[in-house]
Amino acid sequence: MRPLFHAATLCLLALSAACSRPADLVLYCSLDQDLSEPLIARFEEQSGYRVDTQFDVERNKTVGLVNRILQEAKNPRADVYWNNELAQTIRLVEEGVTEPFAARSAEGIPAEFHDPNGHWVGFAARARVILYRTDRPDEMHLVPQRLEDFLRPEVAAVGAMAAPLTGTTLTNYSILADAWGDEQTITWFEQAREAGLSFGSGNADVMRRTRNGDFLWCFTDTDDAAKAMDAGYSVAQRYLEQGTEAAPLGTLLIPNSVCRVASGKNQEAAQAFLEYVLSAETEQFLARSVSRQIPLHASVTAPPGVGKPGEDFLPMEVDWTSAAAGIQQRAAAFQELFVR
Repeated sequence: MRPLFHAATLCLLALSAACSRPADLVLYCSLDQDLSEPLIARFEEQSGYRVDTQFDVERNKTVGLVNRILQEAKNPRADVYWNNELAQTIRLVEEGVTEPFAARSAEGIPAEFHDPNGHWVGFAARARVILYRTDRPDEMHLVPQRLEDFLRPEVAAVGAMAAPLTGTTLTNYSILADAWGDEQTITWFEQAREAGLSFGSGNADVMRRTRNGDFLWCFTDTDDAAKAMDAGYSVAQRYLEQGTEAAPLGTLLIPNSVCRVASGKNQEAAQAFLEYVLSAETEQFLARSVSRQIPLHASVTAPPGVGKPGEDFLPMEVDWTSAAAGIQQRAAAFQELFVR
């Protein structure tokens, strides 16, 4: 019995040591945990590296981890930041807390989704869309096709969008403020609210309220729209033209992005993860997931239900650096407008 007991004790000690060993990679991740966790687990299995992942909470989406990276700049804990959008990643670059990298797996991603100085790469995008109910056929003329339709009282009264305080909505309106000017953007929100448009706490919130029948339509992302459609609700999506009929801008695509945190302690594991997450295989997985992320690799075929830029919608041209530069100032202005 003693030899068996001794062997079992050694086995338990070995398992305990394995579980308590330091992580090989510290990853900060703003993509929803149910989407990113299976990919992170696959990376661990394939590479042998153990990953310590810190996720953003929904109420502080993206901004929480960005602020944490900035606070930790003198003694960085994270090695890689996986963001579910791009503007806040560029903010980190501007603050000097990232360092350049190269990933061969990203070579199939178009140049507009690469930082010219190598600090970030975008991949697996979401489109900004209108989710609308299909069981109210007499009201289809009230489903907006363009952003300017939000200001029509009969359209606004049956619609909703997230307040532009965090995440993709903040990014979207920071981009529009570059085109419109800050004053006109604030005026647009005041006019939309006066027209009767409802503002929710986030994209998922207005999606749920639309699928449940509180609204005819909402302005959200393709990943939230996909969840409602896949769950069997009487809803469909429409790619929103963010310009006017006379001067179209197109539909906004917001990619995931990754960057390497400056002075991260685990360089080898960080490089391996960057190669992995920017691969065509990762984009294929996300395109087939419940979020239906839009692949940017030319070699990845979009599955049914996932729109193709240039075919199903006109993608919007974006100066990401300019949008990111103004995002903090605009967030403060929107906070003053919406949080009273």
